[in-house]
Amino acid sequence: MAGYRSKHRMELRAQIVGRIVLIAMSIVFLVPIGWMISTSFKEAHQVMAYPPIWFPWPPAWENYKIAVNAIPFLLYLRNTLIICGSTIIGTLISSTLVGYSLAKIPWKGRNALLILILSTMMLPFPVTMIPLFVTFGRLGWINTFKPLIIPAFLGSPFYIFLLRQFFMTIPGELSDAARIDGASELGIFSRIILPLSKPVLAVIALFQFLGAWNDFLGPLIYLHSDKKYTLAIGLQMYRTTNYVQWELLMAASTLVVLPILVLFFFAQKTFIEGIAITGIKG
Repeated sequence: MAGYRSKHRMELRAQIVGRIVLIAMSIVFLVPIGWMISTSFKEAHQVMAYPPIWFPWPPAWENYKIAVNAIPFLLYLRNTLIICGSTIIGTLISSTLVGYSLAKIPWKGRNALLILILSTMMLPFPVTMIPLFVTFGRLGWINTFKPLIIPAFLGSPFYIFLLRQFFMTIPGELSDAARIDGASELGIFSRIILPLSKPVLAVIALFQFLGAWNDFLGPLIYLHSDKKYTLAIGLQMYRTTNYVQWELLMAASTLVVLPILVLFFFAQKTFIEGIAITGIKG
């Protein structure tokens, strides 16, 4: 009995220490976000004040209005949402089909294709940047959203691998029973596999949204008209002037970060569940 109590105390101490460490690390990571939000409510003379002002009063709410009107914020928001939404649709359609084929349909050479797909992840974007730009230029896609959207409909190696790993955890007996009942491969995919794959699909949609929302290099290379710019480029425009108004930059940055925080807050349960159950089987 004494040994059990001693073991229980040790486990309790370990949990307390672990939580303290996690809380401390969370505070460290939240400090930059807190400073960004705090600066967004400051007057210009308070930004560089010493000692630093963490809670400006009264808050300068007009910074957000000025920040939105300083650039075509709503236009850039619309462009960003178009790209994000289109790439999410393209990624889910293409990657799920390829992942299902590699996981559930036996055909010769699928393992070799999987290795080839994964090997493309070793190529960094700067290596393929110039060839892609030349190719898209010859297709007449420069200064359009096509170079940022169409590749998503061709599959993503990382998402294909995640989906394959998840599909392999689904019992094959479900598909076999459906085949006996006369279901086609597409019917099995749409009626059995996809309904069971909501967590991993939510994870991929969230990852793709974050990637497209924060993408700066892609729009910078392919978009030349200011009417087609995204929010990532719009934020950079605040720093192109001779005098950087940090309070406006932080206000605009807060507006850009806010949708990501809200999305993760409401989708965190599905997101964590998808991460936990993805990649169990090899």
